[in-house]
Amino acid sequence: MKSPKNGRDGRTRIIEGALRRFSQDGVSATTLASLRQESGVSVGSFYHHFASKEHVFGVLYADIQGMYQRVFIEELRRHESARDGIEAIVAMHMAWCGEHPERARILISERPPRREEPGGPEVAEARRAFFREVADWWRPHMKDGVLRPVAPTMCYVLWLGSATEMCRLWFSGAHQPTQEEIQDLCQAAWNSLRVP
Repeated sequence: MKSPKNGRDGRTRIIEGALRRFSQDGVSATTLASLRQESGVSVGSFYHHFASKEHVFGVLYADIQGMYQRVFIEELRRHESARDGIEAIVAMHMAWCGEHPERARILISERPPRREEPGGPEVAEARRAFFREVADWWRPHMKDGVLRPVAPTMCYVLWLGSATEMCRLWFSGAHQPTQEEIQDLCQAAWNSLRVP
């Protein structure tokens, strides 16, 4: 049901409110009462759409992860060269985080829902599909002796770990990355992942 005040339905308002609260306070510090207050919905409206705060988080996290992964894969597919792809993804990561700071804070700072938690199965399946697509791009470069054979977790750490840490500093207000620093992050990722 849409609110006459703003034309958005209760579910959308809850998700938008959760995005603001979770990104500012974290999921664990956000109460159900503050979530309802932020979204302006009644108790009945909240429970019509979601079973719990954790349910809202699972839906929101799956949505954010999907949004990020789509942009990542679209950017990766634009690049045939290993170096171009590695560096473009670091630049894309920094740009996406700058354009979507609330979503990026949640993606970077919050633990994904576990398989048995709301949203967990969807997040896990999307992650598997995402890693398959990244591996499909990576494999030919690895076979050609250009990129190192690395496990997915290590690949993420070497590829985007430094950029993600820079985003943490950025979001905390400690440091605004410059274009030169972003280029340095791109170069560092390439140096970490290429075959010497």
